[in-house]
Amino acid sequence: QVQLVESGGGLVQSGGSLRLSCAASGIIFRIYTMGWYRQGPGQQRELVAAITSGGSTDYADSVKGRFTISRDNAKNTVSLQMNSLKPEDTAVYYCNSRRYSSDPGYWGQGTQVTVSS
Repeated sequence: QVQLVESGGGLVQSGGSLRLSCAASGIIFRIYTMGWYRQGPGQQRELVAAITSGGSTDYADSVKGRFTISRDNAKNTVSLQMNSLKPEDTAVYYCNSRRYSSDPGYWGQGTQVTVSS
């Protein structure tokens, strides 16, 4: 079955950095669009960043210039480098894989990121 396992979350001070990773299994990783979403307290889940099978990337306006998404098709992993973190980045971050834009895709269990001021 499909498994997405996130790692790398934690507590960091404002201005700090974290790197999230997601290891995928059970899918033909290289043909899937991979994304990172987040859900803050009392908020809806939102797209943070996505990378297509061809390597095209998309970012939420709130993280542009601070976050970088990348993928390693040989290792079936997708990463999110988060720099200049702000308290408003505090959320549970979820990894998502989907074949087509209309698909809900598969989800990981989430990893908590907490940014203290």
